[in-house]
Amino acid sequence: MRLTNYTDYALRVLIFTGAARETVTISTISTAYGISKEHLRKVVHQLAHLGYLNTMQGRNGGLTLGMKPEEINLRAVVEAFEASQLVECFDVKTNTCAINGMCKLKHILRDAQQSFLKELENYTLNDVVRNPLLQVFVRRKTA
Repeated sequence: MRLTNYTDYALRVLIFTGAARETVTISTISTAYGISKEHLRKVVHQLAHLGYLNTMQGRNGGLTLGMKPEEINLRAVVEAFEASQLVECFDVKTNTCAINGMCKLKHILRDAQQSFLKELENYTLNDVVRNPLLQVFVRRKTA
């Protein structure tokens, strides 16, 4: 399964914010990752709407985690941001496959996707942000 850039950016924002353990700005995250601020604004808006981030406007504003890192399940984040299916035949409305009723690939891919998501379910943001090297990287970018 390939994640969209939108999902990738959501995970990156959460990782950076969680590792920083202080208020960070979209500009700081944008510079650290080389990602457009406009793309990040959209991602941050949805993360805040879902409760993963707190946003504060103004001179001392920025972003903080809206939950403890150990409460942010990676599967839940991916599922909140990924709307796409692996193959067209997963979507009953748009399926145009001529062999849909007799093809086993659909079931194999669905099982693979479920295995991928099941594995993500075993991890939280805390599992990612505990990495000391990541914390050094973030400290350098926020200094």
